[in-house]
Amino acid sequence: MNYTPVVGLEIHAQLATESKLFCSCSTEFGAPPNSNTCPICLGMPGVLPVVNKKAVKYAIMMALATNCRINRRSGFSRKNYFYPDLPKGYQITQYEVPIAEDGYIEIETDGKRKRVGITRIHLEEDAGKSLHPEGKAEEVTSVDFNRCGVPLIEIVSEPEISSPKEAVAYANKIKQLLEYLGICRGVLAEGNIRFDINVSVMPEGAGSLGVRTEIKNLNSFHSLAKAIEYEIERQIKVLDNGGRVVHETRLWDEKKLITRSMRTKEEISDYRYFPEPDLLTLVVTDKWLDEISSTLPELPDARCSRIEKQYGIPHYNASVLTSTKPLADYFEQVAKLCKNSVRASNWVITEVMKVINERKITVDEFSVRGKALAELLDLIDDGVISQTAAKEVFSAMLETGKSAARIVEEKGLFRVSDEQAIREIVDKVIAEHPKEVKRYQGGKKQILGFFIGQVMKLSGGKADPKVAQRILQEVLDN
Repeated sequence: MNYTPVVGLEIHAQLATESKLFCSCSTEFGAPPNSNTCPICLGMPGVLPVVNKKAVKYAIMMALATNCRINRRSGFSRKNYFYPDLPKGYQITQYEVPIAEDGYIEIETDGKRKRVGITRIHLEEDAGKSLHPEGKAEEVTSVDFNRCGVPLIEIVSEPEISSPKEAVAYANKIKQLLEYLGICRGVLAEGNIRFDINVSVMPEGAGSLGVRTEIKNLNSFHSLAKAIEYEIERQIKVLDNGGRVVHETRLWDEKKLITRSMRTKEEISDYRYFPEPDLLTLVVTDKWLDEISSTLPELPDARCSRIEKQYGIPHYNASVLTSTKPLADYFEQVAKLCKNSVRASNWVITEVMKVINERKITVDEFSVRGKALAELLDLIDDGVISQTAAKEVFSAMLETGKSAARIVEEKGLFRVSDEQAIREIVDKVIAEHPKEVKRYQGGKKQILGFFIGQVMKLSGGKADPKVAQRILQEVLDN
C-alpha cells in the first residue's frame, strides 16, 4: 500500500530580550547554574508576574512577518504538568486565545514553491534544564533553573508538510525570519530554536489523517530531517505488518538514529488549563500595532527579489546571498562599491562563503571587509590583474590584512598586455606542441582553448587572455 506522509512542526524560539518573560532576571546564556533566578521565576508563593513588553512586541513582529491575524485581546493560562525542571508545577502560556493565528509562509524545494499554513503563534515561558549523569552510578541528576521564565514564542504549523526536505525548508525559513527581524539569536546549539515534530502517514486516497506521534526537542536541521525520515518508515512498517500506530511522544536518539517511545501522548485535558489569575488580558491597540508594522525591516523574500532585479544576478544567487541578513548586508556593501555586481555575487558565493564555512566563522568575523573585496574585484575589471592572480591576492589578503593593490605591487602580479611579450610566449607554446598545431590546422579549432591555457601557464597567469587568443589565432591560421 502507498502512504502519504503528513508532518506538522511546533517551533519554539527564544526571544532575544535582556530579561525574562515575567521578571527582571537576565536571559544571559552560559551563566553559572541557578544564578539568573529570583522568587518570581522560581515560583515562590505570593509573587506576581509582570509581562515583558518587548517580548510581546517581538511576538507581534513575527506574526506580521508570517501573515498572521493579530488578536487584539489575548490572555495567559496555566498549563499544569510536573517535571523536575518546572519549579511552579505549571507553565504560563497562551492557550484559548493566542497573540496571533491563521498565517502562512512560502517555502521552495526543488524549484517549486509551496504555501504552508501557520495555525498559531503564542507566547510562553521556558522551563529549566535537567542535567543528567553520564553513566557514573554515584552521580545524580541536577537542575539548572537559569532558563526558567525565558520568553519563547511557539510557532505551530498546519499539518501541510509532506517530506523531510519540506520540513527543513520550512524550519529554515522560520529561522531566517527570526534572524532578519532581530528577535532571536538563532543559535541552535544554545537551544535558541527547538523543534517538536508531529508525524503521521495515511493510505493514499484516505479521507482522514493517520494516528500521529510527536518527537520532541530537536535542535538541528540534520536531526529534524533524519527523525522525520525514520518515523515515516517506522509507521509504514508497523501498518504494513498489521500493527497499529500509537498516539505517543517519542525521543530522537542521535547516536542510534532512531526514535524511541518516551510516554503516551498527553491529551489537552491532562494539562488542566485554566486562566492565569495573576495576569490581566493582553491588549494590542491599533496605534501600537501600526508602530510595530512601520518598524519591520525588509524581509528575506522581498530582499531576494529586489537584489535579483537591482544587481542583475540570477535568482539562485540572490536566494543564497539573502539566506542570512549579515551575508546579504556584506554582498550589498561589495556590490555598491565595485563596478561589476555579477562578479561580486559570484565571488561572495564561492570564495567568501568557502572561507567562512571552512573556518566555521560568521560573516561578521570574516577579515576581508566589503570595501577591500570591492577594490580587488575592480582590479580584475580594470584589467590590472587576471582572475587567477586575483585568487592569489585574495589568499594573501586573508593572511596579511594588506590591501589588494599593495599585494599586487609587492608580488608583481600585474597583467601582461604587451603584445610583443605575449607573442614571444605564443611562439614558444606553438614550438613545443607541434602535434596540437597539426590538429588545429586539420580542423580541430576547439583545441584553441588548450593553447590559451598553455600561454596562461607560461605567463604565470599574467597574460591578457583576450590578447593571447587574438595572437594565437593569427599565428595558427597563418
